[in-house]
Amino acid sequence: MSTRQGAIEGAQTYFDDGVFLRDLDRLVSIETESQNPDQRAELYRYLNKAMRPLLSDLGFSCEIFNNPDASGGPFLVGSRIENPDYPTILTYGHGDVIRAQTDQWREGLHPFRVTVEGDRIYGRGTADNKSQHLINLMAMSAVLKERGSLGYNVKIVVETSEETGSAGLGEFFRTHRDLLHADVLIASDGPRLQPDIPTVFMGTRGGYNFDMDVYLRDGANHSGNWGGLLADPAVILAHAIASITDARGQIQVPEWRPTSLTPDIRETLNGLPVGGGGPAISDNWGEEDLDPAERAFGWNSFAVLAMKSGVPEAPVNAISGHASARCQLRYVVGTKEADILPALRRHLDASGFSDVALKPAEGEPFRATRLNPDHPWVTFVAASLKRTGDRDPHILPNLAGSLPNDKFTEILDLPTIWVPHSYGGCSQHAPNEHILKPVIRDALGLMTGLFWDIGDPDTPTPEADNQQRKEVNP
Repeated sequence: MSTRQGAIEGAQTYFDDGVFLRDLDRLVSIETESQNPDQRAELYRYLNKAMRPLLSDLGFSCEIFNNPDASGGPFLVGSRIENPDYPTILTYGHGDVIRAQTDQWREGLHPFRVTVEGDRIYGRGTADNKSQHLINLMAMSAVLKERGSLGYNVKIVVETSEETGSAGLGEFFRTHRDLLHADVLIASDGPRLQPDIPTVFMGTRGGYNFDMDVYLRDGANHSGNWGGLLADPAVILAHAIASITDARGQIQVPEWRPTSLTPDIRETLNGLPVGGGGPAISDNWGEEDLDPAERAFGWNSFAVLAMKSGVPEAPVNAISGHASARCQLRYVVGTKEADILPALRRHLDASGFSDVALKPAEGEPFRATRLNPDHPWVTFVAASLKRTGDRDPHILPNLAGSLPNDKFTEILDLPTIWVPHSYGGCSQHAPNEHILKPVIRDALGLMTGLFWDIGDPDTPTPEADNQQRKEVNP
């Protein structure tokens, strides 16, 4: 007789016997750097040589599509339809990774080779995102081996441009809405709040990148002959940037201060840990009246990603004629994306910085999304995870970072549930990226239990049309 526990044990045996590591190594070895144009063929190889065979073994029919945006990589769409009357789950993964940074990895490690040291599994894509979609697919495999069927339909999208802003994903979704029709998105990306407790999040902060630029004159001029006579664009830019926040990083642009940190959201965030496994949180930074969870998940944050004036690697005694900075606003639902730059323009002009030019960065920004914590699909997923893991998961209305979640909520009109399988100290987007063995083994069991429960007639799933509580950014 097939049982839920039997499926969970099967998934964890898959890990204990070392098969998961061998499968992950095959995925990591494909050098899918979407930021490197020379590796474009690897994006196709990942879908054709890694994903298609894996999905075919699970009974999926697969099709690979070119990206409608010439700058983006291909997409794979897989479908396993057991019965048109069954509910349909859409899941997602991205096969691309950021640049390898090979020469910056610690001795003995290589970004495109899985290396195990203690509880750590190193390799580019181990945390972001190859292991995460592998876990979910192998959890479904464990259900199929135990029960013989899922009891619902599954569709999957694997993209290869997430690390370059998910180029073309929105257009692809608009063109293929019927192909991707489903009842809910259940996928995995990002970190848990704490390594030993599962996390569920239902949206993301938006990410809006833009350039601030001061161009006063061509060329540079001797700082002795012209110092005190020529306006310094770097000083002007530094003061303009400083006007955006106060000395502890509290946002001073009125329209950038959200109104969506409502009592129910604050209650959901109350007591949640922040920054697990990462650097120590700065006690004197961010909105003074908010706790760390409210700052990270319920508020907006401004960051300067890069600044330049002159030639930093070889400075000379000259006043540059130009200074620039790439900046970013991470923003929550309730912040009007269309007014981000106009609001900053008004603020700078009122503060005397009309010389500072503003320009949005290339690429489509990720928009802010959020699903109410009491949505039926959230309740269902949280109950399943607790049943398997015997502990309450952390529930986040939205992740602090950004994902292309808006494409699922706004174009495909889906409630979105994310169950991440990494942790905060994983060195995602940095040298020595890794995942933790205990988290992976735990995640395989949790997701197997969840994918079992969705097809179990004794645990009915939420009605597909119960989406009126979904919030998206205006």
